[in-house]
Amino acid sequence: MKKSVLTRYRVMAYVTGVLLVLLVLGMIGKYVLDLNGAADFTRVVSIAHGWLYVVYLVFAFDLGSKAKWPVAKQLWVLLAGTIPTAAFFVERKISHELEAKVAADSPAPAKA
Repeated sequence: MKKSVLTRYRVMAYVTGVLLVLLVLGMIGKYVLDLNGAADFTRVVSIAHGWLYVVYLVFAFDLGSKAKWPVAKQLWVLLAGTIPTAAFFVERKISHELEAKVAADSPAPAKA
């Protein structure tokens, strides 16, 4: 497995996680605190999160298929983008798990 596959997943996990936390904060501002401008902020962030979550799903599925994960693990990773802050913890666990596999699959540098 290439390092770029893991890197793409990690970037999208962080982006999805940050947008989801911002969305939760926007919803609190809109419905609990009744802040001006929170509705527009929530609309923009929700649209961005929705589209980027689809990209996250594609990259996470690609990573899981190349890592040959069982279906239950793959679903766990795919759903992490829907639970606030879960994407950060799942990304960290997956990255630590796959770092060794990525290092083992990469060719050793040639010595001159």
